Amino acid sequence: MDSETITVVSGLPRSGTSMMMKMLAAGGIEPLIDNLREADDDNPKGYFEFERVKQIEHDKAWLADARGRVVKLISALLKHLPSDYNYKIIFMRRSMSEILASQRQMLVRRGEPSDAVPDEKMAAMFEKHIAQVESWLAAQTNIETIFVSYNEVMKDPRPHAERINDFLGGTLRVDAMTAVADRSLYRQKQT
Repeated sequence: MDSETITVVSGLPRSGTSMMMKMLAAGGIEPLIDNLREADDDNPKGYFEFERVKQIEHDKAWLADARGRVVKLISALLKHLPSDYNYKIIFMRRSMSEILASQRQMLVRRGEPSDAVPDEKMAAMFEKHIAQVESWLAAQTNIETIFVSYNEVMKDPRPHAERINDFLGGTLRVDAMTAVADRSLYRQKQT
């Protein structure tokens, strides 16, 4: 893997980004994380987050430390990535009904209102956002993107781990990556 390139895991919230971070760490890429957000019932294996990414619009200094590593950045913040770095983005996709169900369950666990926005409206907002992000990504000359389905990874992780390994230069431990996909955590599966 190129030591100057920044690998980014992105997607909508609850789309499998934490699982992908864990897969990449198991595969041999050092994650840029601070462990401030601890594992909980919603992500029992951890969130793999770095709090400073939330301030990327005003604080980009941390990106120098992200070179040769992987960092998680929600899709809404991708537009703030400066063009003076090269990025390889692994963009997680997941069934919209599962994303909404997972978010609802997380809000219930936290004692927050889970019905503030109807699912149909939230789904439409998310779909519009994803279309905008994909269009933006396609226009960036310093960004390569691979789209990965959480649903498909949970069915059979190996071909996806191999594809990600190829995308990132072919030096990852694919067996270790494959072992990370824990089907017992696939709790909002829609059939």
